[in-house]
Amino acid sequence: MFDKNFFKENLKTLFYALIIAIIIRSLFIQPFYIPSSSMEPNLLVGDRLFVTKYSYGYSRHSFPFSPPIFKGRVLFNEPKRGDVVVFKTPADNRTDYIKRLIGLPGDQIQFIDENLYINNSEIIKSRLSNNDKIFCGSNNINVLTFEEVLPNNKRYKTVYLKSNTFKNSDKFEVPEDHYFFLGDNRDCSKDSRFLTSVGYVHKNNLVGKAQFIFFSSDKSVGRIFSFWKWNKSIRFDRFFKKIN
Repeated sequence: MFDKNFFKENLKTLFYALIIAIIIRSLFIQPFYIPSSSMEPNLLVGDRLFVTKYSYGYSRHSFPFSPPIFKGRVLFNEPKRGDVVVFKTPADNRTDYIKRLIGLPGDQIQFIDENLYINNSEIIKSRLSNNDKIFCGSNNINVLTFEEVLPNNKRYKTVYLKSNTFKNSDKFEVPEDHYFFLGDNRDCSKDSRFLTSVGYVHKNNLVGKAQFIFFSSDKSVGRIFSFWKWNKSIRFDRFFKKIN
């Protein structure tokens, strides 16, 4: 005999669980997957990470499907230079990107002879390696690895192609309430240098701050269901790694 009460109670449980999941995802923390190599060597394709939604306050993009429930940003906290940030691309206000925040409102950003300048001051970078290999899409490329130090003393690794690297640019002037982002994989990143596709990112498009990796796997070795390859495909050394 069909038990209507049993069916009803299970539906209610599922509904409440869904509401709780949406609240947690919207207000506190959300998992994200890294699909591209634009943030290598710091983030790899296959990394799964947690992003805190409360770090910069809330906008409509904090919620699933970006509903127009309110305008602007509430409880806003200014992001810091060097933060790794998830944001909605200005081109469609829908696609999630993850990049490093380099330029704050009012900053001037420019590349001169392969070197990054912020407000006419060269960002110091120290070479760590002359012969590293990383991915750019499906290609394995030779790069030089550096440590860059931003004006607020934020340090992180970044890589440049050995040849045909991004050498010079126009001067980018970051508008009010906007930010300028770069990928750490400098010659394999679509970021704020490309004004028609990404460009300057308004503060309302910020989704949250990337905090740590909770799982990572290399699909080129084997899919997650291929348990006999887990010793090679799962990157255990990246579990719970803090994102710098």
